[in-house]
Amino acid sequence: MRNLRKIIVIAVLLLSASVQASNTDELARIKQNYARMLVPSGTDAFGLLSILSSITPEEEMSDQVVVELHQRYPFDLKKIKVYLSSFTKAGTWPDINYDDKKRSGWEPKIHAERILELVKLYNSKQTSYYHSPEVEAVIHKALDYWFTAKPVCLNWWYNQIGVPKTLGTAFILFEEKLTAAEREKAVAVMENAKFGMTGQNKVWLAGNVMMRALLQNDYALVKTARDMIASEIVTGGEEGIKDDWCFHQHGAQQQFGNYGLSFVAGMSFFSGLFSGTSLTFDEQQLGILSALINNGYRWVIWKGMMDVNALARQLFHHAPVHKALSLAFAASELGGGECGECTSVATALLRDNYPAPEVNGLVGNKSFWQSDYTIHRRPSWMASIKMASDRIIGAEMMNGDNMKGYYMADGATYIYKDGKEYLDIFPLWDWRKLPGVTAFEDDAPMPLINNYRPRNKGTFVGAVSDGQQGMAAMELNRAGIKAHKAWVCAGDYVLCLGADIQADSNLVVTTSIEQCHRNGELLSWENGRWNTVTAKHTATGKEQRFFHNNAGYIVWGNPQEVVAESAERTGRWYDVMQMYRPQEVRGEVTAIYLKHGASPGQGAYQYVILPATDKKNVAAFNLSDICVLRNDAAVQAVYTKGDETCWVTAYQPVQLTVTKDMALNIQTPGIYMIRKQSSGQCMISYADPTQQRDVAELELNRKKVRIDLPGGKEKGKTASIEVVIR
Repeated sequence: MRNLRKIIVIAVLLLSASVQASNTDELARIKQNYARMLVPSGTDAFGLLSILSSITPEEEMSDQVVVELHQRYPFDLKKIKVYLSSFTKAGTWPDINYDDKKRSGWEPKIHAERILELVKLYNSKQTSYYHSPEVEAVIHKALDYWFTAKPVCLNWWYNQIGVPKTLGTAFILFEEKLTAAEREKAVAVMENAKFGMTGQNKVWLAGNVMMRALLQNDYALVKTARDMIASEIVTGGEEGIKDDWCFHQHGAQQQFGNYGLSFVAGMSFFSGLFSGTSLTFDEQQLGILSALINNGYRWVIWKGMMDVNALARQLFHHAPVHKALSLAFAASELGGGECGECTSVATALLRDNYPAPEVNGLVGNKSFWQSDYTIHRRPSWMASIKMASDRIIGAEMMNGDNMKGYYMADGATYIYKDGKEYLDIFPLWDWRKLPGVTAFEDDAPMPLINNYRPRNKGTFVGAVSDGQQGMAAMELNRAGIKAHKAWVCAGDYVLCLGADIQADSNLVVTTSIEQCHRNGELLSWENGRWNTVTAKHTATGKEQRFFHNNAGYIVWGNPQEVVAESAERTGRWYDVMQMYRPQEVRGEVTAIYLKHGASPGQGAYQYVILPATDKKNVAAFNLSDICVLRNDAAVQAVYTKGDETCWVTAYQPVQLTVTKDMALNIQTPGIYMIRKQSSGQCMISYADPTQQRDVAELELNRKKVRIDLPGGKEKGKTASIEVVIR
């Protein structure tokens, strides 16, 4: 018995030693992966580094994703020489404002970023600075300054996430050179990050805790942090990845370009970091991340540019370019090269955008039904519509970001052909006339956004989609204006309808049709010929046609005032994003908008946008192919002859005679798309914008039709049924 006990004890000790050795090996592998993934090696399998190198680096940055994108640039040896020559005896750089009080773009973080850059330089064999004693001395001195001064930002994010994330990476890569005292102080810096919060903030914090655990060689804590990170790779939560493949943070708010992009980039990094260990992400987790890119992000990137409607509050200089490229890097690295599905999705994303093809391969219509967001993609153009409701927050202002974005989710409608139509236009915009938006015309300062509360009281907001075409609708009830707005995304145009426009102010109400960079002449069709609009053109009539930058705009219906103008404007990035220095910029902007007058009672509009076309087609476009059946407070209904489709947004039960052989008796309000098919059949697609109903009922040619609607988290999603009508 005594011998048996000895054998058991020895076995336990051996097993414990084996586990400890295995854990030590895994920690070493993770640290090796850090170096493999972050220290520049010169490899560029997908050509993305070459694309990045062709883009002029930013001088002012606060977006963490963009900061990390810039950390991928090849070493700028001229800049490195300046870092080394200007470094002071106090351990600082003279061009950094260490007393900065900004909440965004906090300058002392640049000190941490330079430490990381020098650590990468020190470990890279690409330059003569590899293991340079001079660089090593500067790193130690710069660390000593940070450990001693202990800079603190007024914005908690920098203290708990931004700085530990940056310096933690440097600590891991420089670990062998850290003294015992430096290691102890490094751990203290990392202890500013604790487990907690939700969504991407939770992931960031857990990642920082994991780096501290690596410094402490604490495998159990590394595993706990890894599990905390992986716990966010799920769908259907209050925040994070939604069932419509959007990403929410700060409540029910679409955050593709902000927190969502950091989530994808971070998860891609962790998937490579844990590869070759027992902590690697499993197939299901990688499948969810791949689906988020494929079913979500691919739709909002056009020709290497992220849609403005996807940027959230981060309206930085060159943001569409940087964010799209950051996504491309993340997609190409997801799975650490060991996941076939990840590689397939990355290949598709890169094929769509790098280089941008003449003909877009991802064609269709997508409604993000949990996010009040619609994308319509054609071979040569893309349209984007962003709305808000009493369920969905449209925009936020925080830390000096997005100071003018009060109307960003009131139906903002962007049309992309080459993708550069709105690139860096933010300082030049009239923010009350964002394309697609109905708002007051006013020279007063922009109202500020009240964070975390729905900006629109309208409940009836949503979209129907059959995957190829769709209709979006929005009951606008916000900031003193009420209106019913609808968009038909069909074939080669976008039809925009507005009805029951009311206002509680004597200010003039406008609906903006377009406001983009000027690219060539703005033309107006008058008396059978195109005339150049040199400054400002105002006209009133039943039909007005305009052409600019290979796009046509036709307004028709009730006579109303249409204004078209091309003019040079000035503005400041600081007024939009306060992390920038207050410097003036200039540019030329083309704008087209409608004036509904002061205090409109039941204002209305109808106009069609014809993207990717020419002057001849705009002049010849036959409006009789678009039959606007009704456009009023009760219903917005259209019949398009070419594809024999009826589009209906019914705010209440209504009867409609569509054609001589199609009559509708709509009993359930909602958005309908009814398309004739061969053999006397119709495909009826329906979506409930209130997301409260279980069934939709109507009569088609006196035949009763019942549509059972998706439930649970799919409420608001399109349901379709095929009906025989003959």
